[in-house]
Amino acid sequence: MGALVAAATLGGTRWSMTKLQATANHFGQDVSAGIEAEPDGVIALDPGLTALWESAAPLLKVRSNDAHTLYAFGLASALLDAHPEADAAVVLPAIMLHDIGWSQVPPSEVLQAIAPGGGRPDLVLLHEKEGARLAAGILSEGGYDPAKVPAILDIIDGHDSRREALSIEDAIVKDADKTWRLSPHGIDTVMDWFGLDRGQALRLCSQRVHGHLFTDEAKAIARALSALESVNGWPQRRRLLTAGGDAGPAPI
Repeated sequence: MGALVAAATLGGTRWSMTKLQATANHFGQDVSAGIEAEPDGVIALDPGLTALWESAAPLLKVRSNDAHTLYAFGLASALLDAHPEADAAVVLPAIMLHDIGWSQVPPSEVLQAIAPGGGRPDLVLLHEKEGARLAAGILSEGGYDPAKVPAILDIIDGHDSRREALSIEDAIVKDADKTWRLSPHGIDTVMDWFGLDRGQALRLCSQRVHGHLFTDEAKAIARALSALESVNGWPQRRRLLTAGGDAGPAPI
């Protein structure tokens, strides 16, 4: 498949994969020596949370919840930087485990719970309750700080259905979860959930995100993501795509 964006077919659904290697070097020289190892803003998953991920991942293989969780985790990490008063030891395990309860809902019914036009609120509540139950076991088996567990479980049990935020930690989890919808991966995923084109998916996600966030930082991130995705629908951008206008370096 080379270094191009690749695609795989899983269960009849075509999933895109993020481009990880360059397809060209227009500059013609190696610039890697000038790249810092750990610049500001680049995050990593520490060993403790990596172990938590390994426990959660088998329960997240429903409707791309595994990738969603990792991207939401990244957003939560960024929001934590803006809110030093928030307890990362509550936020990060909560966002890592928030959707494991979907594993207890029949896969054929998951999208009924979140479809436009009403959905199945009973299934939303079920995945929250089951998520908290499963998370309690994972955190206990992993030896997680028992003083933090009640707050983590309270966040999971209500992260979608509860309209208010219980705490700054709850607000960050809710905001990271929702803001993901406007990320490139979120738009890609929602398109295939409901058979929408990219513009329809953007409009659906925008109406479900803007006006429903708690932190100013998440609101700004969401606006930026919506604006960037809007450009993908402009005829000017579409012409560049169809003409191969991204193939070479931009003029200076």
